Amino acid sequence: MFRIKVLAAVFYVVIALAEELSFYRADSTAPNIEKQLQQPPLEWPPLETEDKSATSAETTQNAPTFTVSASIYHPEPAQTDATPYITADGSRINKKNPKKHRWIAVSRDLHSRWGGQIEFGDSLWVSGISDELDGLYVVRDIMNRRMRKRIDILVGKHDPIMGRWDNVQIARLD
Repeated sequence: MFRIKVLAAVFYVVIALAEELSFYRADSTAPNIEKQLQQPPLEWPPLETEDKSATSAETTQNAPTFTVSASIYHPEPAQTDATPYITADGSRINKKNPKKHRWIAVSRDLHSRWGGQIEFGDSLWVSGISDELDGLYVVRDIMNRRMRKRIDILVGKHDPIMGRWDNVQIARLD
């Protein structure tokens, strides 16, 4: 009887370990924006390239822009919640290189669920931080309710990026 209990305990440990490793390697269901980032950089405010029609260029120039404060966050329980590698929309963060996703969290006053104009999956053009951090991001997370007019950029714990920036311009791309 004792052998069966030990065998069952070992079995549960192996199953738990297998689940953890599969979670560790899980890729996100989010769209791959790395291909979009290989295109020539857009200018501020975001303009359409020549191959697009004139009507789409007009709608992009009329896209709402916001002035916000920006900061960075790491996927760890002290800065997120009990599931730091799962965003608010259910996307999974790569544990080895979170920065590669180019995802951001927006404050609740900017999100459509709480009356804002930005939704999960929207592409935002961010400008006014630095050459390394400016560019295209996808909204995948939301911030604590005490934050207003802010965005948080997802970076890894070992990335040499720290800071908080004011007067950052964001524009939603359609």
